[in-house]
Amino acid sequence: MGETLIIFVASILFCLLVPLINFLHKVWWMPRRIQHVFFSQGIKGPPPRFLHGNTIEISEMRQNFMNRKLQLSHDIFRTLQPHIYLWTKIYGKNFLHWPGARAELVVSEPELIKELLYDNEQSFCRSDADRYLKKILGKGILTSDGEKWLKLRQLSSQAFHAESLRHMIPAMIESVELMLGRWKNYEGMEIDASEEFRLLTAEIISRTAFGSSYLEGQDIFQMLRKLVVLSCKNSHKTKLPIISVFKDRYDMEADKLEKRVRDSVLEMVKKRQTEISFGEDFLGLHLKAHYASDGNSRITVQEIIDQCKTFYSAGQTTTSVLLSWTILLLAIHTDWQEKAREEVFELFGQQPPNPEGISRMKTMSMIINESLRLYPPSVYIQRKAKKGAKLGKLILPTNTNVHVPILAIHHDPKLWGKDAHIFNPERFSSGVAAATKNNPAAFLPFSLGPRACVGANFATLEAKISLSMILQRYTFTLSPNYVHSPVQILSLRPQHGVQVVIRPR
Repeated sequence: MGETLIIFVASILFCLLVPLINFLHKVWWMPRRIQHVFFSQGIKGPPPRFLHGNTIEISEMRQNFMNRKLQLSHDIFRTLQPHIYLWTKIYGKNFLHWPGARAELVVSEPELIKELLYDNEQSFCRSDADRYLKKILGKGILTSDGEKWLKLRQLSSQAFHAESLRHMIPAMIESVELMLGRWKNYEGMEIDASEEFRLLTAEIISRTAFGSSYLEGQDIFQMLRKLVVLSCKNSHKTKLPIISVFKDRYDMEADKLEKRVRDSVLEMVKKRQTEISFGEDFLGLHLKAHYASDGNSRITVQEIIDQCKTFYSAGQTTTSVLLSWTILLLAIHTDWQEKAREEVFELFGQQPPNPEGISRMKTMSMIINESLRLYPPSVYIQRKAKKGAKLGKLILPTNTNVHVPILAIHHDPKLWGKDAHIFNPERFSSGVAAATKNNPAAFLPFSLGPRACVGANFATLEAKISLSMILQRYTFTLSPNYVHSPVQILSLRPQHGVQVVIRPR
């Protein structure tokens, strides 16, 4: 009996000891080893705290700036990412910090960024998505790697090639007409342009990608928005491995939302499967791939669902925030609003935009590029180092995250001149290459290299059509009620909306 008890107690202790050793290895020994590896190569950074890394400092700095009343300025880098702004000044353009127990190398040198994003040696992969982001995007093109990513990338590229985009123009125009029809009730009054653009881009996504309407996909959009909010609330929380098996109320709510989104998308997929033709839109092409005779090209129903979730979320948000920031900039800088309007009437008159005219829009392209520079949809890019990865002369420990701070690069006076914080579309008058002095890593609104955003042309086409039709019918000025408060909620958004006063021409 005594021996049995001793064996039982020893087994219990062993079962507790092994996870404890693994835990200490992950959160105590490994961080010190990684820190030593980088320090020996000249890379410094703020010292991490046990378990939390630098998350407490990051949260405190962000909260400190959020509590301040912001002036209407486009110099938003130091207020939105104060930790990167401060630590870049202290430790240099490349430094190590710890958003939790895992190391993250921040890289701001253009040559290293190009090497990272082009990744000719295939030394890097996607960084791991957190548990909430996985629920939002699933395992679609934005979160996958290897052969699966390549297959989904080729399929998505087919959905957004030039001829496909050309066929989407009528649906985009009809969607903008619906929005402008609502605006007739608010002429001479204030509207929240960001909310209008959220509804507009949701309508366009629904029509062009899924052959439906915003009302049919309304529940999916709303549930994904709730998941985004939950993600942001929990982005800097550190869960101990011992208690991570237990779910808090946010986890349980997220699980329910994820299941409801999946069920809703699956219902939409099944409905299309009953139709005579799958069609040539985003959903139709993915369904055709599901039934492909070539096993290497075939995708599963779950992959279709994840791709739809990705496009519903990222595809809609990217253009929505692009339009919101651009309308803000044009409401402030009415001289550029008038220049854009003159170009629109010169190319289209009172008629809807057409493909030939859209391709010739120089002023509009300059304005959109400058908007993307000052207010990029995403403020960073992340990659994860594979075994044996090198970046320049640096040797990176396996699984080290590499962080490219897009906002810091887009607002860097050394890359963009002393007026880097000023709205000046003229800098793009000779194109992006001339504006960046042939430095592609200086302008990253849609990333760079083989993993550059596959929907970039879709987003800019949608923006050009929407802005053109607005300029044909309305002038707009910034409302006194507008509060400038850019916030990072997965994408860079106006926290309190964009209030403008619209007046018919």
